[in-house]
Amino acid sequence: MDSMFDILLTLPLFGGVGREKVSEIVGSTKFHFLKYLPGETVVRAGDECTHIKFVISGTVEVTVSNMAGRFQVSQQLVAPDVIAPEFLFGRTTLYPCDVKAVDAVGILQIAKKDYVRILSSDSVFLLNYLNMLSVYAQKGSDGIRSFTRGSLDERFAYWIIALTQRSGRNITLTCRQRDLNALFGVQRSSFMSMLDSLKERGIISYQPGEIKVLDRQALQSILTL
Repeated sequence: MDSMFDILLTLPLFGGVGREKVSEIVGSTKFHFLKYLPGETVVRAGDECTHIKFVISGTVEVTVSNMAGRFQVSQQLVAPDVIAPEFLFGRTTLYPCDVKAVDAVGILQIAKKDYVRILSSDSVFLLNYLNMLSVYAQKGSDGIRSFTRGSLDERFAYWIIALTQRSGRNITLTCRQRDLNALFGVQRSSFMSMLDSLKERGIISYQPGEIKVLDRQALQSILTL
């Protein structure tokens, strides 16, 4: 296994610091290493977010579902990545997603109070976290603009982007066609026409009950055209 120094230096919220600072953190912080077998649950929707959780090996699948279970959006995160970091603080600190191990997975978690101390110890760490929070916050303004213009592909793009992380892979929307039509308030022909357009551009593929996002970056670019 890589050393603690190497692991921390690869994590997205620890970038931009030297080994001396990392050594200081290692000497003063409690790190918890957890291992999960394929199919095991890492996080359940509704769990309190008391630790920041980093994927340091393997792949996890993150799934967001509505209360009735009529739709779900899943994505995969691979090492090095972080699981729902925006829910560590704020009014809502409950995970909105279920997280399961796809293969053998290693998780490094740090308690909230210890992570706050890390953020306070160096402006680089704080800037990394603020930049990450800004990315999530800006999804809202993109969504408002897309719904104002009323384009169906923009509304679909915002919906997927809002429910996934920028680093998410293998993004899949599972939902019955009639429920999607009702959700977006359009006729089936209009929704299918939008899907066909996105498919022709190589952004998605689809089959009955399932839509796969092939290019999240291209989908997100729809919101900024």
